[in-house]
Amino acid sequence: MTSPSTTLSLVDTDPAELAVDAIVIGVHSQTGDQAATSGFAGSLLLASGAESIAAAFDGKLTETLALLGATGGPGEVIKLATLGTITAPIVAAVGLGPEPTGAAPAPETLRRAAGAAVRALAGAPRVALTLPLPDDADAPAALRAVAEGALLGGYRFAGYKTKPQPTRREPVAEVLVAVPDAADATAGAEITRAQAVAGAVRLCRDWVNTAPNELRPPSFADAVAAAARDAGLGVEVLDEEALRAGGYGGIIAVGQGSEAPPRLVKLTYTPEAGGNGKRVALVGKGITFDTGGVSIKPAQGMWEMKSDMGGAAAVGAAMLAIAALKPSVAVTGYLPMAENMPSGTAYRPGDVITMYSGKKVEVLNTDAEGRMVLADGIARACEDGTDYLFETSTLTGGQVIALGKRIAGVMGTPELCERVKVVGESVGEPAWPMPLPDDVRKGMDSDVADISQVNAVMDRAGHMLQGGVFLREFVAEGVDWAHIDIAGPSYHSGEATGYWTKGGTGVPVRTLVQLVEDVAANG
Repeated sequence: MTSPSTTLSLVDTDPAELAVDAIVIGVHSQTGDQAATSGFAGSLLLASGAESIAAAFDGKLTETLALLGATGGPGEVIKLATLGTITAPIVAAVGLGPEPTGAAPAPETLRRAAGAAVRALAGAPRVALTLPLPDDADAPAALRAVAEGALLGGYRFAGYKTKPQPTRREPVAEVLVAVPDAADATAGAEITRAQAVAGAVRLCRDWVNTAPNELRPPSFADAVAAAARDAGLGVEVLDEEALRAGGYGGIIAVGQGSEAPPRLVKLTYTPEAGGNGKRVALVGKGITFDTGGVSIKPAQGMWEMKSDMGGAAAVGAAMLAIAALKPSVAVTGYLPMAENMPSGTAYRPGDVITMYSGKKVEVLNTDAEGRMVLADGIARACEDGTDYLFETSTLTGGQVIALGKRIAGVMGTPELCERVKVVGESVGEPAWPMPLPDDVRKGMDSDVADISQVNAVMDRAGHMLQGGVFLREFVAEGVDWAHIDIAGPSYHSGEATGYWTKGGTGVPVRTLVQLVEDVAANG
């Protein structure tokens, strides 16, 4: 099921003369001193880029918007009928917060503003954005942010409704971004990149939002494989027989309780002329639905467990963007997929599982299933050979408790964790490094196996850290690695905000793509 798409292009026409259904401008909120100086306490500051529109309103545009309730707060959108003053029938003012001193708004501010505006203008087929863009070295990043925000803010899952919804307006079909020079090659490249990356994020969201009865491991594997083949990636799919024969004990154990058998999808991108000699592995958790198995979850909110494959969806989607962007580094994606169900064939607490690496794991909680499939995926990635390994998963509720719904937790090689943090901040997908304490590992010593799956002494204390400590056991010596726990950021259950709509967010597709590009550029 594919969501409606939005097209994006650049224009350098005077914004006041653009033949569109609505035009978006930016407005800043004023500080107390600014308001006192202006002589009108409710006035706003117009952001750069919309001077000709303000002139068409005889200088009264911001005052009129303020009278309509505009405050310039981040993400606020106020619409105003132009009544023929400019070509577009509607001006939509989106808040950018206080005007930054001596600089343009931060890229994430622009990204969220563009997303909020395009989402608020659903029903308008053609929309133009004239938001403040710097004219220095920061211009490409700002333009990329605006483009990504517009494409992601316009996302809507196709859904399953059988009757037309009279109040449901169609998403914006076409977005024009006003720039000083539409023919500029750098600007054009940013638009092309934004379309590839945002398209991948939208597909990730589609996969996460799909009903779990329609996206079980075999069908999920088929969907990823088909998209990857179309993109020119190498594809290998291991079914349950191949997994069993290959010794993928963790994936088999988790999947054996379901009538829909598990899969492991491997996607390969090979750069032209061999690239820079570095290799990157991406591993993503693909639990298409998680009941908790025999250690069953509470019923409340369990429907959101359709999103427990968000890590695999992000890796699969990121690989498609990588195929389009063609970085000069070899990248391989590993997507272990299973459905964690309770049944007469389900794995049990007390079972001892022989993993792909050969390590023996004592199962204490069947709801700690993600680390079981990931351990096999990580071991396979290391066996195939890699310099950097980035793994992402909706692994623990402990991530949400510790860091909330917007910030991912990252554990692993300290230098690589810092790299994830810096890149995540730059693309608007923040992550925070967390420790891997020795006392957490000590509590995972097993009386009968090499390691227990969880820390029985700590129970749920430090649960996010337990996941990272367990996964570390399966990373080969000499491989730099980072585990990115996205239990909170991958799924948004609240009202739409910025470029996030309700449901799957697509986190951390943009982080993974940027990390690969960073390795391609810097090794």
